[in-house]
Amino acid sequence: MKILVLGCRGMLGTALMERLSRSHELCGRDVDDFDIVSPVDCRDVIEETEPDVVVNAAAYTDVDGCETHQDECFAVNAAGVRNVATVCRDRGIKMVHFSTDYVFDGTSETPYAETDVCNPINTYGKSKYEGERYLRETCHDYILIRTAWLYGKKGKNFVTAVLEKAKSEQTLDVVNDQYGSPTYTVDLAGAVGVLVEGDHRGIFHLTNRGRCSWYEFACKIMEYAHMDDVEINPIESDRLTRVALRPRYSVLRCRKFAEATQKTMRFWQIALTDYMNRINC
Repeated sequence: MKILVLGCRGMLGTALMERLSRSHELCGRDVDDFDIVSPVDCRDVIEETEPDVVVNAAAYTDVDGCETHQDECFAVNAAGVRNVATVCRDRGIKMVHFSTDYVFDGTSETPYAETDVCNPINTYGKSKYEGERYLRETCHDYILIRTAWLYGKKGKNFVTAVLEKAKSEQTLDVVNDQYGSPTYTVDLAGAVGVLVEGDHRGIFHLTNRGRCSWYEFACKIMEYAHMDDVEINPIESDRLTRVALRPRYSVLRCRKFAEATQKTMRFWQIALTDYMNRINC
């Protein structure tokens, strides 16, 4: 298949380009090549490349920044999705799009399923949910993937942030009352390939297996980096001054993917070890 990846130079886009190019013809476009907010740009870039599948990894992902740049946030995460979905519908192209655990409010005590009611509590989550709605209403042949807590070899992520901070500080305060599933972009990209090649459709939750708090995640990072001299202190979310609210519990249930494909994601600890080995930690 010929696959067009939008947002190809971002953290997830980079992993998608590397993984999917093993079996398919890949072309990528990013913010320097087109403006996802422009319907004309979206049509031109898709018509120019003539793909069988469009994978949209372009997004406004600064959660706190979304609160102070709401117009830009909704333009990219919602209207931009509608622009791409409209072209895909008109040309009979499958569209793959990514959403987030932040479409849920975090009040559940069990992992969220694809059919659970969305109730985002911050602007980022609201913009992503509106993008989901546009996708479902506009494009009939789509895969909507909700994922969470992404990290990878390119771009800012929690793992590299913790490692960098630990180089200069002997004590780190990390939130211990927010729970989710760390997800390695390489594993996510591989699962995208499985869904596309199997011609699946609909909404899928995809994260690495298992759950933890940010504090537990940070402790594993330090353990795997052999930085035993750094102390990690668990703190409550209320201790932090952040513009955007975060859901306390946003673990996603990935059973639908396993049942549809007969495959499962790796446990997050194994994926983290792999990533840290790759970045020579």
